[in-house]
Amino acid sequence: MDLGIKGKRALVCASSKGLGLGCAQALAEAGCDLVMNARGAEALEQSAEAIRKAYGVSVETVACDITTTEGQAAVLEAAGHVDILVTNAGGPPPGMWSDWDRDDFIKALDANMLAPIALMKALLPGMIDRGWGRVVNITSQSVRAPIAVLGLSNAARTGLTGYVAGTARQVAQHGVCINNLLPGIHDTDRAIALDTGAGKAQDITRDEARTRREATIPARRYGTASEFGAACAFLCSQHAGFIVGQNLLLDGGATNLTV
Repeated sequence: MDLGIKGKRALVCASSKGLGLGCAQALAEAGCDLVMNARGAEALEQSAEAIRKAYGVSVETVACDITTTEGQAAVLEAAGHVDILVTNAGGPPPGMWSDWDRDDFIKALDANMLAPIALMKALLPGMIDRGWGRVVNITSQSVRAPIAVLGLSNAARTGLTGYVAGTARQVAQHGVCINNLLPGIHDTDRAIALDTGAGKAQDITRDEARTRREATIPARRYGTASEFGAACAFLCSQHAGFIVGQNLLLDGGATNLTV
């Protein structure tokens, strides 16, 4: 399927690896020029060069922490006019309700709520002026069904979801569509960290923890970054203009909901 976005300019945050990289690759395959961001310069440039060689698109890189105001300013300066924004940032650490204090919540809010909002606030006006834009926020299945040990993520990402619900419906009349992608467990570094923590808590190996988690997923496997990226690219496409303010689960059926 031709997604109709060849030549569009896309900013993809936290895209040197994992789900962000999957999104960057899928958008490049669709013909988008990219601005890629991550904290680690070496891994970022390696991923960018691989995309340049594979798809022949322009790729600019900005190595910085997108969760900080300084990082956001650097990315926005480099990005210039952007047609597509994919927000993404690593999730806060797991734990119990008694583990976290105010500073922990502020860090989670900065990374997983306030940073995406700042980027949208900066880039939406240009999209509105041009009469076309797409924003996809990578959040989590936990905004639909909170996960006990991910209380920091539950709180911050649900706040972003509420912000998007209102904002998306204000800008849709201008041809700008904002939606959220809600990943379940995918085969990324985040999964390794979670499985390692679960293994220690249960006194089992990481592989055993993964096997147990896979057994709770109807698809009986973890998702892949490439299939996640394909879903992101579709939401950024010309064909997604009537999809507004939605929360799309990509979790292999793990979240048991009727609506």
